[in-house]
Amino acid sequence: MTITLPDYVRDDIQRNVSFALEEDIRSGDITAQLIDADSETTATIITREDAVMCGIPWADEVFRQLGDVQIEWHVQDGNRLTADTTLCTLRGNTRQILTGERTALNFLQTLMGTATTARRYADAVEGTNVTILDTRKTLPGLRAGQKYAVLCGGCQNHRIGLYDAFLIKENHVAACGGITAAIERARALAPEKKIIVEVETLEELEEAARLKPDQIMLDNFSAEMLHNAGNTTDVAALEVSGNLTLENANCLPDNRSWFLSSGALTKHVIATDLSLRLQS
Repeated sequence: MTITLPDYVRDDIQRNVSFALEEDIRSGDITAQLIDADSETTATIITREDAVMCGIPWADEVFRQLGDVQIEWHVQDGNRLTADTTLCTLRGNTRQILTGERTALNFLQTLMGTATTARRYADAVEGTNVTILDTRKTLPGLRAGQKYAVLCGGCQNHRIGLYDAFLIKENHVAACGGITAAIERARALAPEKKIIVEVETLEELEEAARLKPDQIMLDNFSAEMLHNAGNTTDVAALEVSGNLTLENANCLPDNRSWFLSSGALTKHVIATDLSLRLQS
């Protein structure tokens, strides 16, 4: 599987890595100074557990910024990996490899953990009428990376941030004076932007549907409410939020296509266990 790196991700990689290296190195890697400055070595990175590959551009950028290290990748982002798979071989200055080790592994382990979680959700709904979406519940500063990892895991992105789509939730509805008023203001403010509106009852669904937003989010609907909502034909896209988990994500009514958004893809992530080993 080949994953295209979205522009919104590409723009963030250099600054992600620059900050991470500055955070770690500050005035210098004093332990690396124990090693001869001209020492050269070869190293490999392996995964100690089954995982989905993600994070190659971040690791590449770590060693590009440090310099004097070449990386040969043996896998691609999006690949399913088994434990003990060698991800890459690094060749170059020993000091630079060891200085960049933890920063590169931090990016890889977090993004692979995200991609692996997303893959479990994608597998759970394979062959059904459900598409899994992520949310904005991401690690501060690493949203673009985690959104990319979700794609590597076979799920899809919701909106990227506050800027690229309207998501009219209960507090917006209350502050605007109702669903109708909020949607009308959104269309007047930025008619080219996607409009998603959250509803909590079937009555709110009917009101929102009359205004034909791009997507309606059903917040914590019961199974009976979801069945009734599925018969609403005036809306092209219905999104389910809350009450559904990995175990029951494939149990939505089969009378239409559904989106299921889950914060668990990015906020309940367990980092993948990786190891960098010097070979010589």
